[in-house]
This record gives sequence, C-alpha cells and structure tokens, in this order.
Amino acid sequence: MLTLVVLISCTFVGVGLLLNLWRLLKGPSVLDRVLALDTMYINSIALIVLLGLYFGSPLYFEGALLIAMLGFVSTAALCKYLVRGDLIE
Repeated sequence: MLTLVVLISCTFVGVGLLLNLWRLLKGPSVLDRVLALDTMYINSIALIVLLGLYFGSPLYFEGALLIAMLGFVSTAALCKYLVRGDLIE
C-alpha cells in the first residue's frame, strides 16, 4: 500500500516539476523565473525523498540535504545579484 502511495506522489511531484519548468521558460518576468527555479529545487528534493522511501536507501536523503543546501545558497546569491547587480561587495 505504501509503495502505491509513494508512486502516486512521485507522479504528482513530477507533474509539478514539469509545470515549474514551463513557468521557468515562459515566465513573463525575471522574478517569476527565480520563483519557478526555487520551487523546482524544492520539488526535486521532495522527489528524491520519495524515491528514498521507495527504494529504502538512506543515500537519497543525504542527496536531498545536499541539494537543499546548494539550492538555498544559489537562490540567495541570485536574489542578491538581481537586487544589487553584483555578488561581492
């Protein structure tokens, strides 16, 4: 029963990733694209955690943690670049 729920959840998260990709490519403004990119990495974390539950491997959770850290830093750097125009002061 749990495997069926995990597979259905993976399908919904995958559809969400496709919709985020569409917003990333079609977004009317730069802020929409940054938000879509931020949401894409959050959805990819959810997908990796669900795959870790499905396969029963703890390595997937470490990969999700690594993506979470890199995603936070990249989003902060991208927002700082868009506001000020440079990364290093």
